[in-house]
Amino acid sequence: MNTHSNYPVKAICQRTKDEAFVRQSLLTKPAGSLGMLETIAIQLAGCQGQICPTITHPWISVFAADHGIAKAGVSAFPSVVTQQMVLNFVGKGAAITSMASYLKADFEVVDVGCDLSTTDLLSGTEGLIRCRAGNGTANFIEQAAMNEAAYQIAFSAGEQAVYRALEQGADIFIGGDMGISNTSSATAIICHYTRETPQLLVGAGTGITADQKAYKADVISQALRKHQSHLIDAKSVLMTVGGFEIVALTAAYLTAAKEGLPMIVDGVIASSAALCAYAFNPAVKDWMLFGHKSVEPAQQALFDYMDVMPILDLRMRLGEGTGAAMALPIIQMACATHANMATFEEAEVSGKEK
Repeated sequence: MNTHSNYPVKAICQRTKDEAFVRQSLLTKPAGSLGMLETIAIQLAGCQGQICPTITHPWISVFAADHGIAKAGVSAFPSVVTQQMVLNFVGKGAAITSMASYLKADFEVVDVGCDLSTTDLLSGTEGLIRCRAGNGTANFIEQAAMNEAAYQIAFSAGEQAVYRALEQGADIFIGGDMGISNTSSATAIICHYTRETPQLLVGAGTGITADQKAYKADVISQALRKHQSHLIDAKSVLMTVGGFEIVALTAAYLTAAKEGLPMIVDGVIASSAALCAYAFNPAVKDWMLFGHKSVEPAQQALFDYMDVMPILDLRMRLGEGTGAAMALPIIQMACATHANMATFEEAEVSGKEK
């Protein structure tokens, strides 16, 4: 794993982080009794450079793209569902759009490469951002998922989303995904880095049976063996077994960390992109909060590899950014308790006896 100078990450303010830690020790509670609420507030203090951080302007970008590996029969749903769900996002009928409305978050959906080659449901759709790398990726059981030109377009889609967020004053970024068969790409990526087998890490995805899971694991195993000599760095991993939306998410995470914008990582698809961003530059982890633990076993392997802990475990596996969105009120509550609780001195409460 190498730190690439092409992907610099803004340094967190360690002094402010240390001061936030000291503040936590002075608040009217036993040290550590608020658990992750304390560590979240301290981490964000370092990110924002202020002892009492605030999160008031969330931004959500959902990236949608299709996957050629779907032709291998690894999903319970056909690829056209990707387009149908994009229309559902634009029409505000999806889980993530309901959550975005509740959270008063800015929301956008980006077509990075839905397969429009046989059925185009998206023509003329208002409110849809287009930054298309192609009609879905190639089938990575047969060949690399994408070429250099497509990779660059998908990467640009992620960068541009973060800059749109910053232009609107966003103070936290959530990336979501939509793409039938994208758990195959995510699992392949995570297997490569963690050295776990697909047989251990393949999950239910869109709701496949036990026999379908075994078949899907075999397909991913074959692909990883076929491409092993080409998986030399994060870029080659993404180009070989990734997806356009996973590339866009990776770019968004790298760009957010470069520009000093904290982010909440969603489920297994988003986490595979976080892992690729981490492979490009491990310092991105300082800017990441992991929203939830998916029921997909690949994500837990990633948590162990990156040494991170999710905020929630609600047995979710939807994607779209929903698990990250669910964690946002917890993160805001962490900031509120950190800022508004009285210290022992202010409340005239006796501290712990020495």
